[in-house]
Amino acid sequence: MNPERLWTATLRELPHGAAVTRILAAAIAAVEPGAAVRRFLRREGETLVAGDVTYDLRAFDRVWIIGAGKAGAPMAVAAAGIVGERLTGGTVVVKEGHLTADHVAALQPQVELLEAGHPLPDTRGVAAGERIAALLTQLGERDLVLALISGGGSALLTRPAPGISLDDMQKLTGVLLACGASINEINTLRRHLDTLKGGGLARLAAPATVITLVLSDVVGDPLDVIASGPTVADPTTFADALDVLERYNVLHQTPVAILRRLESGVRGEIAETPKPGDPALARVGNLIIGSNRLAAEAALAAAHREGFNALILTTFLQGEARVVGRVLAAIAREIADNNRPISRPACVIAGGETTVTLRGDGRGGRNQELALAAVADLAAAPGALLVALATDGGDGPTDAAGAVVSAATLQRARDLGLDVAAALARNDSYPFFDALGDLLRPGSTHTNVNDLALVVVV
Repeated sequence: MNPERLWTATLRELPHGAAVTRILAAAIAAVEPGAAVRRFLRREGETLVAGDVTYDLRAFDRVWIIGAGKAGAPMAVAAAGIVGERLTGGTVVVKEGHLTADHVAALQPQVELLEAGHPLPDTRGVAAGERIAALLTQLGERDLVLALISGGGSALLTRPAPGISLDDMQKLTGVLLACGASINEINTLRRHLDTLKGGGLARLAAPATVITLVLSDVVGDPLDVIASGPTVADPTTFADALDVLERYNVLHQTPVAILRRLESGVRGEIAETPKPGDPALARVGNLIIGSNRLAAEAALAAAHREGFNALILTTFLQGEARVVGRVLAAIAREIADNNRPISRPACVIAGGETTVTLRGDGRGGRNQELALAAVADLAAAPGALLVALATDGGDGPTDAAGAVVSAATLQRARDLGLDVAAALARNDSYPFFDALGDLLRPGSTHTNVNDLALVVVV
């Protein structure tokens, strides 16, 4: 990525602004999907090597590529280049706006490229789910499938279970996003309401051999949660799914058809998702090829190159965005006042994914809200800067990836008549930072490994 695409008004004014943008760009470049695929998948004659497992291509009559997620297109381009003339065909679905002319030229007509909605599933995602299901159900033992999974796959690859409509799924997704449920909790429900999730894709593909390459967008990289685990065993149950709705007190907002299915599952009237040891998973291999950890480590190396004392605080950052924002601001103040946990010039890196509980009708995203929550506290830390970035380039339903806050942001906001507390109460972070010129707008990065936050103090 060109670092210039990450410039904001604040970064342009700071002597170290260019260094910070180079650190961010290095982090995103480290998890470029095509490079990630090529690091873990290679072909040596008639042998395909995935990680440390080898596959004899002579044992297969056909080789297919399927994929779902924001990074699906560049992953598919890389995989197709490795498989070469052995590629038979396939279907890949990505978020709308995540396809380029180069992707299309490299893959079509062999691999069908589709776009669908995210984070709310739409009719295009259902159509993509049906296309992939139709492909999988006609496979046999001499078929090899490369399944390319990345963040966003849950919404993009949708095939609702019998009795569940797309409208039901859209309503439930909206309820869960608004109540602050974690991605783990959301996907526990999705796995029990969709025929492709929670090992369902692998069940349809059996007895074909499946190699799944996964670009993780979930804290801790749990395979069953990333894109709702289409090719892995599901450790959760219908009872677990129903418990999520009870925990957030949203049973009354949940479509009746969904409650009916979950309750039937709890009673044992509907078969559970595949569990460890299920024969449908016997010929499936899953391999994580990229994660937030890799992006954070690249940011760390870049920060050292730029002359900062740097450390990775965590790659397991979770919790309410507005709370996390104040914690990171407190770390900035500690460095500014006491030169700890590291001394200035300092760069502290945190990775993960926060959540937002909607309280108002404003516009924003988790990274923008995190940044907004830090504004008041950061004003007491001279020389401090906080950057919050969604690595996929999209933060919530906005065209921004996050925002930048400095010690001067509070006064700049007051000069423009902006009220931090009022904006936070309305979840209205986007207009706040837009007025300041401090939104990060890199556009689609074609990758997705959660979020990164940098705390910089000089």
